[in-house]
This record gives sequence, C-alpha cells and structure tokens, in this order.
Amino acid sequence: MAETVVVGVIEDHPLYREALARVLYEADDIELGAVAESVGHFAARDQRPGTVVVLDLKLRGLADAAAVRQVVAMGYHVLVISAHAGQSEVLGAISAGARGYLTKEAEGGEILDAVREIGAGGSYVSPALASFVLAAQRNAATRAELSEREKQVLALVAAGERDQDIADTMRISVRTVRSYLDRIRDKTGRRRRPELTRLAIEEGITVPGRPGR
Repeated sequence: MAETVVVGVIEDHPLYREALARVLYEADDIELGAVAESVGHFAARDQRPGTVVVLDLKLRGLADAAAVRQVVAMGYHVLVISAHAGQSEVLGAISAGARGYLTKEAEGGEILDAVREIGAGGSYVSPALASFVLAAQRNAATRAELSEREKQVLALVAAGERDQDIADTMRISVRTVRSYLDRIRDKTGRRRRPELTRLAIEEGITVPGRPGR
C-alpha cells in the first residue's frame, strides 16, 4: 500500500479551496492537513514540515514567489496551482523552490498525481508548462556553451554596435563577425538582434567597463 501523503492547502478563493480540499480528502492515500486562505493563517494552523502544500500564487498578503519561498522555508514541499501560468510566474515559482506547477484547469486526477509525485520526493510540472522550464535550463547553459569570442560579439551586439563596428573593435572581418553571430543563433535559438540583446542582458554578458542596456 502506498505511503500516505499529508497535504495542506493555501487558496484564497472559497469555491476552489473547497473543491480542492474535497479532491484531496476523498483520495485513499492522502491525508488532508490544514486548509487556509493565506500563508499567515496556514502557518498558525499547521506545524508538520515535510508535507506537501498546494499553494495559489495570487494570495492576499504574501503572494507570488515570496509566498513560495516562505512556505518552502517553513519546511514544506510546494505544488503551485494557479490561474496565472505565464513564463515569469512559472519560472519565478520554480526558482523560489516550488516542486511543481499546475494551472487551475488541471483535472483532479492530475492534481493527485502531482501531489503523490512530490510527496515521494519528485517534481511535477504540467506538460503545457514544461517548455518554460526546459527553455530556462537551456538558457542557463548558454554561458558555458558560448566561446569567449562569441560572448564578446554578443556583448557588443547588446551594446548597440553594428557588424562593422564589432569587426573594427575586435580587429576581425565583418564576415567573421557574421560567422560568430550565426553560431550564437544556432546555439541559443535567438535569431533577431533584440532577442540577442535580451539574452546578453539575461546572462550578464556585457562589454568590460560598459554596463548592459
């Protein structure tokens, strides 16, 4: 028989909170813990670190990634279930320590699967949102993938330099600059100049002595 997973809920929408609590309560291998409308109320009711907490992001009071960090710091494993599922929300929650992320469109069965996976020490991200996480992991590896010369070209692009300016600065031909740019695009998947500029800023790749834009 599977080990029982204790699950708490922090959700400020009464109807969704009730429905979620019912789904968890009716599962044979899940014990429903504290159910609260805010992180503060939950902290006052539940003192069993190590359990799974299903957390909404847009709460009253402490919310978003700050709420995730607080609940993780209290010793819980967080599964975010939110109506907000943009890239910034998903990556912010995962970076703050959430073990999983679902949208409020998730069916009861998927919620239970995610809770069980996280309760067993794993993680679970809705397949529809997994691309955000994969993209972030790919971008995190960009700095290591790019050569020093490619980083220099990228930094100069971010500084607003034209191909000829880059060639002059690096004392190479324009053709070589464009070859570097082609390689950077192939490695990162960023094609247009504004996208390359954004990548340089995200990765902190700047011209020495000159701040990024």
